Amino acid sequence: MKIVWFVHTISSCWNNGNAHFLRGLGRSLHKLGHDVLFCEPCGNWSETNLTIDHGTAPLNAFRRAFPDLRVQQYEAAQPDLGALTHGADLVVVHEWNEASLVNALGNMRRRGAPFTLLFHDTHHRAATAPGSMRQFDLSGFDGVLAFGEVIAEIYRKQGCANRAWAFHEAADTTTFFPRAAERECDLVWIGNWGDEERSAELHDFLIEPAQELDLRAQMYGVRYPATAVEELWSRGIEYRGWLANHKAPIAFAKAAFAIHVPRRPYAAALRGIPTIRVFEALACGIPLICAPWEDSERLFPPGCYLSARDGDEMRMRMRDVLHDEDLRRALMENGMAAIKARHTCDHRARQLLGIYDSLNLTRAREAA
Repeated sequence: MKIVWFVHTISSCWNNGNAHFLRGLGRSLHKLGHDVLFCEPCGNWSETNLTIDHGTAPLNAFRRAFPDLRVQQYEAAQPDLGALTHGADLVVVHEWNEASLVNALGNMRRRGAPFTLLFHDTHHRAATAPGSMRQFDLSGFDGVLAFGEVIAEIYRKQGCANRAWAFHEAADTTTFFPRAAERECDLVWIGNWGDEERSAELHDFLIEPAQELDLRAQMYGVRYPATAVEELWSRGIEYRGWLANHKAPIAFAKAAFAIHVPRRPYAAALRGIPTIRVFEALACGIPLICAPWEDSERLFPPGCYLSARDGDEMRMRMRDVLHDEDLRRALMENGMAAIKARHTCDHRARQLLGIYDSLNLTRAREAA
């Protein structure tokens, strides 16, 4: 079948974690025999910032790393949606798109377009800024893919009934798997500063414990304020800037353990939703220590990662991981086993196809 996915961009992962999962999902669907086309607007924000900082080399590197992904750019001001969706069986629209595009596709479906149309929400706005989501008219959509049960339930209460599914992100195991590399540091953090949504948490759970324990620490990411970068270096933490996502497994392999510090909205309002980095780190077999978040959906069995309730407990967990080889081995094995059992992009591809089949079966029954 032909699947068309409208995204902010798949080519650039500069401050665009959505690309991580969607690249892997595209590969998994392609492997299952489906034709997948990612449509992205020309001159999008992520790609523009990437090329300002690093030129076009990272875009060329993406094409070399993911030659099996089909990408079509279009003019955002005048998208030819008829041509872009021609022959599509399933069209999915990510929430990081202009409302005009989302609403136009919904209108096409409402007027009888033959494809199944799904909205894909991977942000916290539905819970934290519901007013901002009213710009999207989803009345013509067949359903919503929400990256956690708490978001799916919001859409159900808004009238999507059972047409909203918890559709978590997952690890692209064609890219994220254990690598062999010489140890360079104790701690690695890969993540963006986060619009001040976790600056205090980064201090409490990473910067201050790392300095106090005199750890060799490396941090990657973008949109770090100059004052934050200066502080990192002053505290002995090496800031390395943007890292292409397909190179993250090597960064994990060079560290003794990784840290997960969720943004405040996810920890407070969106219980049960980890970031993509949790899936990716566990898939790479690196011990992971998490700042507080509640696995309310029981995605991971006990023993996959360590949790720390505050800075003092984080220091304790860091010492444990560095000095207890049995603990390290158990975390690595349990984490990888959890990913292989439930959280690869292959799992999500099969879930998506099941959702598509269920919608078509319902329509067939209603038409009979």
